[in-house]
Amino acid sequence: MNDARAAERLVAEPAKDPGTGRTPYQRDRARVLHSAGFRRLAAKTQVITVGEDDFLRTRLTHSLEVAQIAREMGVALGADPDVVDTAGLAHDLGHPPFGHNGEDALNVVAELAGGFEGNAQTLRVVSRLEAKVPGAGLNLTRATLDAITKYPWGRRPGNRKFNYYADDEPVFRWYRDEAPEGKRCLEAQIMDWADDVAYSVHDLEDGVHAGHVRVERLADPDERDALCADVARYYSPESPEDLRVVLTEILAEPVMEGLASYDGSHLAQSRLKQVTSALVGRLSAVAVHATREKSGPGPLHGHAADLEIPRRARAECALLKGLALRYVMNRPGAAARYVWQREILVQLVEALCHRAPEALDPVFAPLWKDAADDAARLRVVIDQVASLTDPAAVAWHDHLTGGKPR
Repeated sequence: MNDARAAERLVAEPAKDPGTGRTPYQRDRARVLHSAGFRRLAAKTQVITVGEDDFLRTRLTHSLEVAQIAREMGVALGADPDVVDTAGLAHDLGHPPFGHNGEDALNVVAELAGGFEGNAQTLRVVSRLEAKVPGAGLNLTRATLDAITKYPWGRRPGNRKFNYYADDEPVFRWYRDEAPEGKRCLEAQIMDWADDVAYSVHDLEDGVHAGHVRVERLADPDERDALCADVARYYSPESPEDLRVVLTEILAEPVMEGLASYDGSHLAQSRLKQVTSALVGRLSAVAVHATREKSGPGPLHGHAADLEIPRRARAECALLKGLALRYVMNRPGAAARYVWQREILVQLVEALCHRAPEALDPVFAPLWKDAADDAARLRVVIDQVASLTDPAAVAWHDHLTGGKPR
């Protein structure tokens, strides 16, 4: 895609004051940063429920961290730093209340409308629902929309991940019209790896601080085996045996001593931060170095190059995810809370379907009235619920249903 085409917007806009010197991609970044959806991420769950501890991350702080990691990688590889930065800021705008648990609940209840997927919802938010340019959402450039696209295909059997709903296909085809079918641009690959690095490392940090992850448990060989089995099942194509070799190497590193006997003191927090800094730095740098070795020293961007991630780095990242899965997401008592969260969202959708359009926000009520059929009306209700923060979802549920989940 040439530079002029990459900077095009779906809806033509009046020329801006050229005296500022801002690029189209800097404008994209500002649009995301100032959007209502971005602000709402402050009260949406990352891995530990919002409000449990002021130390812990939300979707907002996670997105800022992804953007920072992606930007540094983009600079190192010669990609436009504002494009990868904006992709990092925007990548979770479509996430509903209660994180991936909420995403799974809405996918079930939205079946008539074509399901629910956080990345597809992100495209819908930036290209349709955000209030900036009528009919085009934030009206971002082609290059930025492509950089946000982790899964460049629609919903299809056997694949839970996709990046657009049927009625958003036209905008997807517009910005992808010269892109290779099913291939992500380099900027999207950078954003995706930055996302993996950020949440695997930072979820570990949050889990240690909250007292859920205690690395001392991994001194038990059986516990190591169980962790590696979890990782092989959910996150990695590597065998449990090969993962155990990597896990042993990671735990033997001197910097990892900062995870042991964590007590929340200033010294302990400093040591923990040294661990997270080392892990983020290493996992980012190895991808940059491997990509340079494969593609050479010149500027890399668009569909002309791929991000190279060494097998060892992927295994390490998967193991870090496994720590959060085993000791945070699957900790005792968590399952009952997840059931409660799913019931909240399912019942909220049911209540709004019965009480729309009056119960909908002024943004969504006209869309419901204009919808052509039941599937389209359901999609409007899903858009409404997905836009809510965690506390707002609970408050709306209590107001519309009279209290506790059935």
